[in-house]
Amino acid sequence: MIYLQQLSNSIKTYTIAAIIDTALCIGAGGSSGSLADKAIVRNSEGNLLIPASQVKGRLRHECEKIARGLGWSISESPNPEKMVIFRNNNAPDGFRRPEYKVPGYEETYHCLISQIFGDPVLPSRVIFDDLICTEDPENLPEVLRPGVTINRRRKTAEEKKLYFLETSPANAKLEFTGEIHIQPSLTPQRTDYAEALIWSGLRHINALGGSKSAGLGWLTWELPDEIDIDEAVWEFLGRGEIK
Repeated sequence: MIYLQQLSNSIKTYTIAAIIDTALCIGAGGSSGSLADKAIVRNSEGNLLIPASQVKGRLRHECEKIARGLGWSISESPNPEKMVIFRNNNAPDGFRRPEYKVPGYEETYHCLISQIFGDPVLPSRVIFDDLICTEDPENLPEVLRPGVTINRRRKTAEEKKLYFLETSPANAKLEFTGEIHIQPSLTPQRTDYAEALIWSGLRHINALGGSKSAGLGWLTWELPDEIDIDEAVWEFLGRGEIK
C-alpha cells in the first residue's frame, strides 16, 4: 500500500514579490466597463496581476542572454522549428556536447535553457504562478493615461488617434506576490544550475508590461533569503565555451 504522506516531495517552492516603483500597464486585450482602450488585467476577484506567462517569458529571455554570454549555445526561441536540435550531421557543433543530452530523449539535443523552461519536445521544469497584487481592489482608483499614436515614417502624431491606457496608481509601491515551483532535474547526475540562472535572470528584469520606455512598469524584486548557490554551479556555468 502507498501512503501519500510518506512520498518525498522534491519540488522546491519559492515566494517572490515584485514592488512596482512607477505605474504598471499590462493590458487585458480589451476594455470592459472602462473608458480605457486598453484595460489593465485583473483576476476574477478584481485584483491586479502580472500574468505568469509574462514573467516566465521575460525570465527565459534574460536567462538566454546570460547563458550566451557565458559561451553556451542556445536554441532560437520562440521559433519551434529552431528550438529542437536533432542528433544528426546537421546539428551545430555547439550542441554536440554531453550537457545537451537528456535521458529518454535520444534523438534530440536540448540546450541549458530548454532543460529549464522546456521546448516543443521537453517539458518545463519550472511552474510560475501569477503575481497577485496584495492591495484590496477597493482601495485602488481607476487611473487612465492618455497617449497618441505616432507615425513611424513621418515621426509625427497621427490625427484622431488619441487613446487611453489603464494603469495602476503611480508611485504607490504596490506589491505583487506569487510562487515559483522548481521540479527535479531531468539529469540528476549533473550539476543543477537552474536556480542560479533563475535568480540571476530575475535580477536582470527591471520592468514589466507595456510602455516601459515611457517609464511604466519599473520594479524592484524581493527574492527569498535562503538562496544559496554552490560554487560548483558557477564553475559549471563558466565552462560554456568550447575550446
